[in-house]
Amino acid sequence: MAQYPNIDSELLRTFVAIADYGGFTRAADAVNRTQSAVSMQMKRLEEDVIGRPLFQREGRQLTLTAEGEILLGYARRILQLHTEALNILCQPDMVGTLRIGTPDDYVMRFMQGILIRFAQAYPLVQVELHCEPSFALLQRHDLDLTIVTREPGAEIGELLRQEHLVWAEASAAKLHEANPLPLAMFNNQCFCRTWACNALDAQSRSYRIAYSSPSLSAIMAAVSAGLAITAQLRSLITADLRILGEAEGMPELPTASVMLLRNERTRSPASEVLAEQIVEGFRL
Repeated sequence: MAQYPNIDSELLRTFVAIADYGGFTRAADAVNRTQSAVSMQMKRLEEDVIGRPLFQREGRQLTLTAEGEILLGYARRILQLHTEALNILCQPDMVGTLRIGTPDDYVMRFMQGILIRFAQAYPLVQVELHCEPSFALLQRHDLDLTIVTREPGAEIGELLRQEHLVWAEASAAKLHEANPLPLAMFNNQCFCRTWACNALDAQSRSYRIAYSSPSLSAIMAAVSAGLAITAQLRSLITADLRILGEAEGMPELPTASVMLLRNERTRSPASEVLAEQIVEGFRL
């Protein structure tokens, strides 16, 4: 039987980092090594292990050879299995299923990055994401972790962040001059909608609910199209919208609290780790 050299997982880790970051310098930072050490690792991988070049330069651009592309797919799978094996043997509690509840407001802005980092570190923990309005989530008892928006003075759980609600419209629109003011808001059980309407009522400002939905993406689609104005947490306002304030005649809105609830009955090492990552992710 032919004898083949072993491939050190650290060599594969560095190789994948170079492919992901497009060069030795940024990869060296990612794997916490010097650039010369990274170069020596790749020389060893190419000459002593594979026996073929894995990289080629096109001007200043570093690309993979055909052999490098083949190895990259295997390297990712090997490293994934390596991580899974260590998790099972060294962290046997980091398996199973976690059920997370959150309004869809926070999924793209915060949860996407949090879930990616958690999945990379603990691939054997399956995460179920349940997107519902805060009032509906508060009635559920089957979730391990729940993120809700609360009014000041009605906070429960752990504070993730506090933010002002702000008015916003499409950058090229002038809907704030319309009478009545067309609004795109959450359904009428949302206290943020109540705040917005109360603020306009206090100004004796005429308005109409032009679009109503439990989905933030649906609301933002109407606003981005220049069909309505909305009131949302400042961090949820996208680059294609502009924030409206006193200069545009819009009333100031209160501050809302984003809270994290932990289910004490289902508390586990996995839920605690994800909870801490949620806390960190919402404070970035």
